[in-house]
Amino acid sequence: MADSPVPNGNGGAAAQPDDFTPTLNALAQYAKDLSFENPNAPRSLQPQQQGPQINIQVNVNARQLAEEDFEVELRLEGDAKTGADVLFAFELTYAGIFRLRNIPQDQMHPAVMIECPRLLFPFARQIIADAVRNGGFPPLYIDPIDFVGLYRQKAAEAQAQGGVA
Repeated sequence: MADSPVPNGNGGAAAQPDDFTPTLNALAQYAKDLSFENPNAPRSLQPQQQGPQINIQVNVNARQLAEEDFEVELRLEGDAKTGADVLFAFELTYAGIFRLRNIPQDQMHPAVMIECPRLLFPFARQIIADAVRNGGFPPLYIDPIDFVGLYRQKAAEAQAQGGVA
């Protein structure tokens, strides 16, 4: 029985992808902007009668850097309120540089606007949770985001605006 290299994903021998295999690689990830506000501290840190109302907004932006490279920004903004009082507010723009190869042109935009933010989200979620915890509150773990649904919603909004103009 002959020994042959087996791909192991840990730096061992790996099969070489052919020149036509679609690939999406994250080259870098980074926080571009992070803001956390606790405007009513220390009063906001006192026990509350009821849980706060949490509001979160999500936006994805992308720009092409080179033929195969894209910067994708995941922007999360939110706050927690009890009545009219703001307990805390946050803004995070978390970005990554992605290289996309051998992806058909008609699938490029969905790959950039769905798959790239899907890869960024767990890291952005943890940054928000840590910032909220460091602000004196229990960590805020944002529920998973349906990036396919968000993509479809933005596409429908763009189509509606294009039809009106």
